[in-house]
Amino acid sequence: MPSILFGLASALSWGAGDFTGGLVSRRIGAMRATLYVQAVGLLPLLVVALLTGQISMSLTDWLWCGSAGVFGSLGILALYRALAGGQMSTAAPIAALISASLPVIVGTLMDGLPSGFTLVGFIFALIAIWFVSQAGNNNGLRLQLSELIFPFLAGMGIGAYFIFVHLGSQTSVFAPLVAVRGAGALTLMIFAARTGELQLPSRSIFSLVVLNTTFDIGGSFFYVLAGQAGRMDIAGVLSSLYSGATVLLAWFILREKISRKQWAGIVVSLAAIILISL
Repeated sequence: MPSILFGLASALSWGAGDFTGGLVSRRIGAMRATLYVQAVGLLPLLVVALLTGQISMSLTDWLWCGSAGVFGSLGILALYRALAGGQMSTAAPIAALISASLPVIVGTLMDGLPSGFTLVGFIFALIAIWFVSQAGNNNGLRLQLSELIFPFLAGMGIGAYFIFVHLGSQTSVFAPLVAVRGAGALTLMIFAARTGELQLPSRSIFSLVVLNTTFDIGGSFFYVLAGQAGRMDIAGVLSSLYSGATVLLAWFILREKISRKQWAGIVVSLAAIILISL
């Protein structure tokens, strides 16, 4: 049960982070918004890790979590490229489905098959992620093969993040988050420098960047706790439901319209949570 609660807390926090991150992206672009949320969160996490005595972990764990930061950042960049160059209504759910499926596959190989109810809950959750991630009307999968490359890479990168963080965070909470943010910020800084977007955040958006960073750190924090308390596949699937929280916040605060498919996905995600909890 703690793993389920932590996984849901991670989804809610990451969903709120995506919502605030979307507000930042509208003003300064996705690349800079993603870089800021990684870089701004590094220093406070480092301070907390030092104060709590959780800055040390094995070299293997540092490598796992550093790799998670690199692959996660590359996955996000690939997702933005997919959304910019392909059909948003199909690119996003493809990436989300792949990223949620990878922890299930690896978790099952590591820990064996879960219970029947949990397995059905996984299926429901993947269906929910597919529907909730869709924006606007979708008249079918009409992506060309070349347009599938970036959604696939995005899903693989984000899915690798879920797996590597879990593998490297079994003995500490804050040190893994420091490793992830440090490697992720460095990766994004390299890309931002190449595109001329390596700039400090302006005062007008700094408070929103801090809020976005807080929610993003919260999502990672609760995901680590979920993985420590239980199975990786459960933690990964439940955390991947964050898109539902983002959609609901956009509907409640910005009055954005939720499509029928997204409402269906939200309902199915609730059924998935109940099944996984049994």
